[in-house]
Amino acid sequence: MAATIEAYPNIPVEVLSVITQEKDDGIPFRARPSYTHRTWARTYTALPELFIQPETQQEIEKVTHLARRCRRRLVTVGSGHSPSDLTCTSSWMVNLDNFNKILSLDPTTGLCVLQAGIRLYQLSNALNAQGLALPSLGSINEQSIAGAISTGTHGSSLYHGLISERIEALKITLADGTTVTCSPTERPDLFRAALLSVGALGIVSEVTFRAVPAFSLAWEQTIDADTRLFRTWESTLWSQAEFVRVWWFPYTRRAVVWTADKVPIDALDAGTVKNFDPPTSFQDSALGYFLYHNLLAIARWVPRITPWVEWLFCGLQYGFQNGPSTRTAAVQPSHKAFLLNCLYSQFVNEWAIPLHKGPEALSRLGAWLNNLQPGDPGYVDHQIPFSAKGLYVHSPVEVRVSNTTVRTSDAKNNRPWLDITPKDEAALYLNATMYRPYYKDPSYDATERYYQAFEWLMKDLGGKPHWAKTFGVTPAEFGQWFAGDWAQFRKVRDEVDPLGMFVGPWQRKFILGGAEDESVKKLALEEVGFEQEKDAGGGCRVKGHQNAVVPA
Repeated sequence: MAATIEAYPNIPVEVLSVITQEKDDGIPFRARPSYTHRTWARTYTALPELFIQPETQQEIEKVTHLARRCRRRLVTVGSGHSPSDLTCTSSWMVNLDNFNKILSLDPTTGLCVLQAGIRLYQLSNALNAQGLALPSLGSINEQSIAGAISTGTHGSSLYHGLISERIEALKITLADGTTVTCSPTERPDLFRAALLSVGALGIVSEVTFRAVPAFSLAWEQTIDADTRLFRTWESTLWSQAEFVRVWWFPYTRRAVVWTADKVPIDALDAGTVKNFDPPTSFQDSALGYFLYHNLLAIARWVPRITPWVEWLFCGLQYGFQNGPSTRTAAVQPSHKAFLLNCLYSQFVNEWAIPLHKGPEALSRLGAWLNNLQPGDPGYVDHQIPFSAKGLYVHSPVEVRVSNTTVRTSDAKNNRPWLDITPKDEAALYLNATMYRPYYKDPSYDATERYYQAFEWLMKDLGGKPHWAKTFGVTPAEFGQWFAGDWAQFRKVRDEVDPLGMFVGPWQRKFILGGAEDESVKKLALEEVGFEQEKDAGGGCRVKGHQNAVVPA
């Protein structure tokens, strides 16, 4: 792109001067101003000074070089699926959607080298064409591979950990403009930091990943009372299949259990087992989708109908009876079977606690949400020091499991510094979702009150928040929870980015604690002096190319 005053009318002259000096080196600088970035849920909106989409490794290095000369910070963004302001900046935003090729793929070993902007659905399709697959997936596949790695994306299985566990090497472009390779044997500390970097180290540009042979999943789900869930928790619930996930409905005290196992390839080849999709669920139908959406919207104004809405749609989606009669089953290729419809814009607050504390967590949360008193069925002393009177929340709570401890013998040395999985047992992930019908926040202070109590309970049970979701935690708390691992991550981060080029507003708040240490002060750009403006979607817009990003 030509770098002229006319091309960038709102960019400071000193920045344009630097860009102009570099325009004739034969390496494109694919940047444009006046770009509006929105998170998928439209919970945040940002106006970066420049939106940059490099297409080669040289272009990525040039972006970093120019940002350093122009004293600008860099934030890398993929799908923007995180509901937080993790991907927001008023400085320079880098998107790798056009840096998304598979550089090499060995169908025999499963080893593939990827440009880091490739989305998971693109990768899954390409792997499937070669008889390969990702060993595990989360509930969506819109993220870039770099974004999934950098935020600790996981599926739900006792036998799998984070998606990053299959990473064998990474290339990262650092703040000095150089691109380095890291692996368990080459720059291992950088590798462990980069496996869950929250974007604070540099631009992950290339990923070496080992896929597995393609497989289908035979899955089924049933709904039953949550008391049955608790009775089987320690014995068979999570070990009954390779993949297990649960959706818990606190107002009806019911739980959906989804289990899936791999189908032997021989059975598929012989035709004794065939892939088939489940019937269209109520919420996936046009009627169900719009009816639920509109009832959620009405509940913004009449919150007390929320439990009734949740009862109705739990029944329409899964059945009003409990037990085997509610069974639904299918056999699908893995890259289809793992996926879910996220439905509507939403806030998401997800924490990992030790697996054995799950029944206690759900029992206490249910007792609090339902305002149970001694003598009421299901009563426990929740101890949550906040009132739930007049509070109505959305369902379900997603309940999943992930287990870093089952990896190979070198798992200790490959474990990300910021992995929130407990070191001595599997992690139980509890995901509290609040929908935003038509991009409007729930009524009054519902989300704030719910999440205040939910986070208090998670902390009381020894939990840590999922990095890509909404949470309110201080760096001091992180430092206490992660102990030496936190110090190691900060040490690596400060070494590879001494000027703080990759420390955006989110990283400053949660990694540096909002304080500008001496190294970060060397970078002149400060993202302060914002004006808040509600946009049409209910999100928060920022004005001016040097303004901060503020929440909805």
